[in-house]
Amino acid sequence: MKKILLLLLVGYCFSVHAQKNNLNPYGLAINAYPEYLDSCKKNSNYRLLEIKKYVPGLVLDIKYATKDNFMKRVMYPQARAFARKPVVLQLKKVQANLKKKGYGLKVFDAYRPYSITVAFYKEASDKMFVANPNRGSRHNRGCAVDLTLINLKTGKELKMPTAYDSFAPEAAVSYTKLPPEIIKNRQLLINTMQQYGFRVLENEWWHFDFIGWRAYNLMDIPFKKL
Repeated sequence: MKKILLLLLVGYCFSVHAQKNNLNPYGLAINAYPEYLDSCKKNSNYRLLEIKKYVPGLVLDIKYATKDNFMKRVMYPQARAFARKPVVLQLKKVQANLKKKGYGLKVFDAYRPYSITVAFYKEASDKMFVANPNRGSRHNRGCAVDLTLINLKTGKELKMPTAYDSFAPEAAVSYTKLPPEIIKNRQLLINTMQQYGFRVLENEWWHFDFIGWRAYNLMDIPFKKL
């Protein structure tokens, strides 16, 4: 019995030590590709789907795959957008709803590898507009999307309070010193997204979190593996 207890104690200590070793410098467990694959085998909802392949008519404008972003350099090697399966299925419903009104979605960003979040935080001039690596981002969980509305006939973006990724006070959803048309467009986007389980970030009119994000782990998986 003593030997069994000793083996159990050693095993427990080894497990705790292994878990601590798997934590990053911020004390977070970040899923790499093997952990991600394992989770998908257990539950298909953990799968990252390429949004454009599942949402008809959706337009991509992946700013971080260009130099047209606040970092002023290319951060993503590929102009692609991914999100967890339930997130993508809800976006499909959003798109169908908007289509009836002559509008559609344009996506700027979705799943974001954790290492990119770390880079953003180190270099951003205003930390309020980037996620703290101590907590990670909903983007790192595959449960956040940055997007806007387009007119399906013209393909042009509807007028919004600011450009994407603006650090200006006008980016906040509570900002009201705006033309009525812009307020109407912003509210249309927010109301439609909320109807399908997304919540807007208070200081970024374009950022929406899926309400079930807590069920998903942080990830640091490059696009080329997806």
